[in-house]
Amino acid sequence: MKAEQNELITRIGPGTACGEVLRRYWQPVALVDEFNPALDPRMAQRPVKAVRVMGQDLVLFRDGQGRWGLLDRDCPHRGADLSFGRLESAAEGAPGGDGLRCPFHGWKFAVDGTCLQTPAEPTGSKLCERVRQRSYPVVEQCGALFAWMGPEGAEPPPFPAFDCFTAPASHTFAFKGLWNANWLQAFEVGIDPAHPSFLHRFLQDEALADIGSNAAGKQFRSASAGAIDGERWPMTRIMREFAQPEISFEPRPYGLQITALRPMTEELTHVRVTNAIFPATFVIPLSETMTITQMHVPVDDTHTYWYSFFTSFAGPLDREAMRAQRQQFITLPDYIPNAGRHNNWGFNAEEQRTQTYLGMGEEDINVHDQWAVESMGAIQDRTREHLGTSDKIIMANRRVLLKAIDAVQAGGVPPGPADASQAAGMTGPDTVDGVAPAGTWAQWWREQAQAKRDAAPWNAPAPAGPAPAEGLPQGPEDAARTVGA
Repeated sequence: MKAEQNELITRIGPGTACGEVLRRYWQPVALVDEFNPALDPRMAQRPVKAVRVMGQDLVLFRDGQGRWGLLDRDCPHRGADLSFGRLESAAEGAPGGDGLRCPFHGWKFAVDGTCLQTPAEPTGSKLCERVRQRSYPVVEQCGALFAWMGPEGAEPPPFPAFDCFTAPASHTFAFKGLWNANWLQAFEVGIDPAHPSFLHRFLQDEALADIGSNAAGKQFRSASAGAIDGERWPMTRIMREFAQPEISFEPRPYGLQITALRPMTEELTHVRVTNAIFPATFVIPLSETMTITQMHVPVDDTHTYWYSFFTSFAGPLDREAMRAQRQQFITLPDYIPNAGRHNNWGFNAEEQRTQTYLGMGEEDINVHDQWAVESMGAIQDRTREHLGTSDKIIMANRRVLLKAIDAVQAGGVPPGPADASQAAGMTGPDTVDGVAPAGTWAQWWREQAQAKRDAAPWNAPAPAGPAPAEGLPQGPEDAARTVGA
C-alpha cells in the first residue's frame, strides 16, 4: 500500500475523507454505565462527561427530564470548556429550564443546542436567538449511547436492528476498553479469520468450560457445536490442530459474511461463520447461544475504544457478574486496560513456552488482541506489510473503505448501515462455530443458526436474506487484488 493511501484510510479527524465516511454511521460515544453513580460516584451530583470522538471534543450530559445531549465542547461565546458547565434543572427552579450553563458568562444550552439564556446581555437582547451550539442526535441502545455526527441538518439513517439492539436488556450486556492505536488496525485484527489459530492458541486443553454469563476470555475453552466420533472438542484443540482455514466471504447489505472452513476428516469440517459490518463492527460467536458484536470507535487517530455487546439467545445474563469479571483487567471510570506497552502487556516467557502461543495470559484474551493492535504502532505502516491469501478479508474490507470514501467525496451515500435504502437488511447477523458434515456444511450451519433463534426466549426473527449491497465486493476475486499494488 502506498503511504498516501494509508493516510487516507486511517485519518479520521474533522474534514478528513475517511472521517467524513465514519460520521455517516451511528457510533457509540459512552456506556450508560458511565453515568451510574455506583460505578462513578461523580455522576450522583452531576451527570456530565467530557468525551472525545473522532478527534472532536464533546460534552455528553443528561438533563433533568432524562434527555441526553451531546454538544461541541467549546462554548460558542468565547470557547470555554462546557464539560465544566453547571447542569441545571427547571424542576429545581433553575431559570431558563433544563440545560448546561457555561460558568464563564452564564450562557445556557439545551440538549438540542438551543441557546436558552445569555444573562450578561442587556435586557431585550436578541443575541440568544441567533446562537445555537452544534448538537448531535443521541439514542440509547443495548446499554450504550450512540451519536450520529454526519453533516449538520442531514437526516440520520435508521438505527440498525441487529440482534444486540433488538434483544431485551435482560439478555444483553455492554462493555468497552481503550486501545492506544488507530481504529482501522483494531478492526482488521477482529475480522481476520486466521489469527485465532495462532494468537489465541492454547498449548494444552482443559475440561470444557461452560461459557455462561460470567465469560470473559475463556470462549476458546468452550466446545464447538457438533461432535467428532461422539466426542465434543474444545475450540482450543480445533484452532491449534487445523491452522490453515479455507477463507471465503459473501457480500451482505451490512457488509461481509465471512466463512472459515477447517477440514478435519473426509467426513467432517469445522465451520466458523462471522460477520464484518461496515465500517468497523464484527459479529462473532462466543458460544452456541451467545454472540459478541464489537464496534471500534476512534477517539482520535491514535486511540480507539472497542465496545462489546454480548447477546444471549438462551437465559438472561448476569450483568453484574460480567462487569465484575472484566473490571479485573480494565480500570473504570475511563476503561483503561491494566496491561499495555508499559508492562509488555503482561508477557511471560515461561508461559509462552509451556501454556500459550503468545504468553500473555489465559483469562483475558482481549489482551492478545490488544498486543496485536498496539504493537503495530500508533498507526500501522502498511507500506511495509506483505499480505497473503489468508488476508483476503483484510483486502476486501480496504477496497470497500476506499470505495466508500470515493462515494462520499462524490456526494453519495456509503454502504451498509449508513444507507437508509438498505435498512431492511440491517438485521441478525447469524454466526456459528461448529463441526459439520463436510458435504453439507452450508446447510448444517444455517440449520444451527435457525435452531438458536427458534430456541431464544425472546423474539429473534431470522435476518433478511442475502442481497448484494452497492459498493461491496462481489466475491473472492475482488479480495485477491492487493490494495495499492
